[in-house]
Amino acid sequence: MGTIAAPLVLGEEERLRPPSTDILIRHMRDYSQVGIDLVGQRQLIFIFAAALAGFYYDLRLAVTLLVMIGFSELFDLWVFRKVIRSEATDTAAAHRHLALLCIGTVISSSVIVTYAVGIAILQGPTTHFLPLFFLFAASLFAAMNNHQLLPVLFIRLAMYGTAFLFIPIRDVVITQAPIRSELWAQLFTSVFVLFFVVDCSRIYLRFYRSQILQFQALQKEHELSRAAYKAKTEFVSTMSHELRTPLTAIKASIELLDAGKLGDLPAQAKLAVGLAQKNSDRLLNLITEILDLQSVETNVMQFDIARIDILDAIRDAVTEIEPYSQRLSVDFDVSLPSEPIYVKADRKRLIQVFSNIASNASKFSPPGSTVRIRVDTDGDRVAVKFIDQGIGLTEADHRKVFDPFTQVDSSDTRKIGGAGLGMSISKRIMDALEGTISYQRNSDIGTTFFVTFPRWDAARPS
Repeated sequence: MGTIAAPLVLGEEERLRPPSTDILIRHMRDYSQVGIDLVGQRQLIFIFAAALAGFYYDLRLAVTLLVMIGFSELFDLWVFRKVIRSEATDTAAAHRHLALLCIGTVISSSVIVTYAVGIAILQGPTTHFLPLFFLFAASLFAAMNNHQLLPVLFIRLAMYGTAFLFIPIRDVVITQAPIRSELWAQLFTSVFVLFFVVDCSRIYLRFYRSQILQFQALQKEHELSRAAYKAKTEFVSTMSHELRTPLTAIKASIELLDAGKLGDLPAQAKLAVGLAQKNSDRLLNLITEILDLQSVETNVMQFDIARIDILDAIRDAVTEIEPYSQRLSVDFDVSLPSEPIYVKADRKRLIQVFSNIASNASKFSPPGSTVRIRVDTDGDRVAVKFIDQGIGLTEADHRKVFDPFTQVDSSDTRKIGGAGLGMSISKRIMDALEGTISYQRNSDIGTTFFVTFPRWDAARPS
């Protein structure tokens, strides 16, 4: 218990500071929700206690208790629901709700006090195991479940504590018992038990408030993280835009030089211009990928959704990526159905996805190999397959394949560079288009990537 009570976030002074209105409202809602959740448990305890009172002591006392229990429970449920459903956030409303909760606490505590004191009186001067145990159980129950609101907890413990002391003190007074009597031992034991209950209540209260403070600290950290992430996103987006404009102009100038439009170049200069053109292409592609990633992460990427023939998108993607694959000595074997297959998608973004997969298949396949592209239809879905002869991915590679800025071969010796953004962007695009992208390792060599879509029936309106 000492460990639980230790300060977790702030100092003791800040822990015991009166809560502000919004915190008070939160505490009242937490308390009310716990009260609603424990209705069944309370009913079972009350019915059992009333049955004991009626069978062993006095039926009239049991009936009185049942009436008090019914009224108390109905009042508490009304107040609990009122607090939870209320949208008022002003101090006056919060204090009105707190007053109702305190009234309900007095009523429900009175039921238990009436039960315990009533049975104690019927028993006469004795050890009073049943009433005192019931008071102890109720006090411990309050310490465990009423710690959200200090006034409510104080009222309950004050009423239970008064009854706890009244019963043994009454016996001592009535019997004029000497100090060595067990009745005095019962009184001292009651005082010790009360101290234990109060200490438990203090621990639960401190633990609850520590949790609230920790939650608030996490909320603040979350807001700071969101602000930092937003600032980072805006910075990266702005810088990428600012870099793309001059880089496009540089690339155009290099292309003019390479094409001989600005005069003939010496052989060595032409090699340097070719190298500059290659690297400017890589930089421009990287900036474009970063901007695409920022767009999908911030949900601002624009999609032009239409009914398109997925086979045309595959052909365009292959045409776009073929020069790249030829430089790697990788061929494409494309076998497509003769009839169009329609899907609902953004044509430009779908071609981007197919190009990313095809370029990755070419990149990680050995020279002289072939990447096969096939289309399968299964009921209402269509699957586009890219079957390569590369390194063969496993399920453990999933994070490296689809997380941004990661590569399956991230070593310094990989044959083809890249930022590792293409597949991450492709997955996010497919999520936005309500399609899927996945892969599986082939039984022999290589990997098969799948892009699946719902088919768009030609008879359905677009």
